[in-house]
Amino acid sequence: MKKRAVIALGGNALGNTLPEQMIAVKGTSKVIVDLVEAGYDVVVTHGNGPQVGMINNAMAALSRENPKQPNTPLSVCVAMSQAYIGYDLQNAIREELLNRNIKDLAVSTMVTQVRVDEEDPAFQHPTKPIGHFMTEEEAKYAEEHYDYKCVEDSGRGWRRVVASPAPVEIVELEAIKQLVGKQLVICCGGGGIPVVHNGNHLTGASAVIDKDWTSSLLASEIDADVFIILTAIEKVAVNFGKPNQQWLDDITVEEARQYAAEGQFAAGSMLPKVDAAIKFAESKKGRTAIITLLEKAREGIEGKTGTRIHL
Repeated sequence: MKKRAVIALGGNALGNTLPEQMIAVKGTSKVIVDLVEAGYDVVVTHGNGPQVGMINNAMAALSRENPKQPNTPLSVCVAMSQAYIGYDLQNAIREELLNRNIKDLAVSTMVTQVRVDEEDPAFQHPTKPIGHFMTEEEAKYAEEHYDYKCVEDSGRGWRRVVASPAPVEIVELEAIKQLVGKQLVICCGGGGIPVVHNGNHLTGASAVIDKDWTSSLLASEIDADVFIILTAIEKVAVNFGKPNQQWLDDITVEEARQYAAEGQFAAGSMLPKVDAAIKFAESKKGRTAIITLLEKAREGIEGKTGTRIHL
């Protein structure tokens, strides 16, 4: 039986605009197919920060121009971003597979909902800024008419903030499980479309789920052997930027947790990645989480670079 790898793509794998994305996914697809050639069943997840922001801004502009056009919920914007990022990714991966004469592996995108707990404390303290900058007057209008929560952002204007709750359940998990090993699956984009239960009905939530947290949950649930977080650095460091800076190669879950407790990782960038890696690595003996550069994915999975976290 083949080993399984979940690859979480960072923003550098996708670019910030439509033209950038078309170029970026060509390089990204080579990295993904490298792992296919290395003998892994691969599942791909990805972020959507610039993309969902662009969609949100466009839909908000439409609402301002046409008062009869209702504002588009954030959950719908996430769904839109999953589909259009998946479209570019799956076409680029398919092309790269065929270029390497791999003709028996289909590629598909699963539009994925992720359930969150509506009682999650994050909903009481939304902190994740999204969308365009506004004047104070525009922010007040948005709060009154769209039920937004807006805050002043470092003297640059006002922005909407939303909650970032923890993922509880991947709604389409069973469908994803049925595809793994038969297809290369792209799923859980942007951390998933945030939804809450309302009886048998799922209602979209105004939230952004951390994509590394969702990817870690997915990797555990599909019994992956390796969870790879691809980001803008080759290895994680402690005492970052100081004379005694140290790059981390191979560390245990206990060591990683200790470094996190010491405040070694920035809350808005590396800490959630390390937390997600810890959660996967501690979920079952033999599982390894790797944090490394996009271009170094294959070397990371071969143990030649990156930060590896395990029990």
